[in-house]
Amino acid sequence: MEHAERLLAAASELFYRRGVRAVGMDDVRAASGVSLKRLYQCFPSKEALVVAYLERRDERWLSALTGYVAEHEGSVEAVFAWLERWFAEDDFRGCGFVNAHSELGATSETVRDVVRRHKQRLRDHLRGLAEAAGARDPGVLAEQLLALVDGATVTAMVDPGRATAAARAAGQAARALVTAACRG
Repeated sequence: MEHAERLLAAASELFYRRGVRAVGMDDVRAASGVSLKRLYQCFPSKEALVVAYLERRDERWLSALTGYVAEHEGSVEAVFAWLERWFAEDDFRGCGFVNAHSELGATSETVRDVVRRHKQRLRDHLRGLAEAAGARDPGVLAEQLLALVDGATVTAMVDPGRATAAARAAGQAARALVTAACRG
């Protein structure tokens, strides 16, 4: 497991920073210090390594978000406060899932499936927050919130100087949507 962990850590950093297509298996080997033979024993193809990277990213990203939201009383507003913090990180390069999908989604059904599962898990979390807020139609509110999350993330990636503004504007829109969705 030690080799697989080192390989996955190196691949995760390289894929997110440089893009999946720009990183070869030899790059991962060099960054991890693991032999190419061992790399292919742990991950028999680049696609298998990309899937492992995305699954790991899904767990870590959602855990960070849900943990932060839980610490802030499960409010929808906390989602956007967390996004603002994430956008400010030095290594922020946008949504790793959208990035991977844009590179491989047309050619890899497996990558497409992992990306869809991540987005569904995020949608489900947002639906739970919408239900807790008392939304009349939590499914619709969850879709609206997901659009705000993804839109703010793309804006922050494309224009880092507007990252804070994007998170705050999305948070304000989310508050308005929650208020409208919860009117009795």
